[in-house]
Amino acid sequence: MRKQTLTLGNEYGAEYQGQYVFSEITWAKRSRIIQKHTKYHPLSGQVQSSDFIAIQAETIWASLKEQPQNQPLTLEKLLGEENGVPIALGELLSQIVNGLCALTREETAFLSEPSAAKNPTPPSQTLGSAKNSAGPQQNSAANPPESSTNTPLSSTK
Repeated sequence: MRKQTLTLGNEYGAEYQGQYVFSEITWAKRSRIIQKHTKYHPLSGQVQSSDFIAIQAETIWASLKEQPQNQPLTLEKLLGEENGVPIALGELLSQIVNGLCALTREETAFLSEPSAAKNPTPPSQTLGSAKNSAGPQQNSAANPPESSTNTPLSSTK
């Protein structure tokens, strides 16, 4: 598994100064993190919403293998809105981990918006036939019945 080391000075504050080691996580781990923070429609299975911040924070936390002794990074701090990590540091950590764990821009965009906005599945071509719920249609000049022929089927062995 690939690893990346990050050495920070005082640019994000003295408490974050030191060396951090991040490691690539497995596909299964990343998939479980994404599923944990994604809500799916019960019938269609389409993504209704996803908590991108929680996905990023848990991915960073799962990738973090070493940090300074004072342990400035915690999952709570990565998720924290009031007492969280500085924005620039959070962005840097996200870039490192997304690079290691192969989270692409397309996946990031997919997770941060409802799936209806970019639904790759085309609408059903037979949807129009389900619109008429008045019962069977009557035959008319505009709508003649289909003809059928009684041809015996032959099979060859």
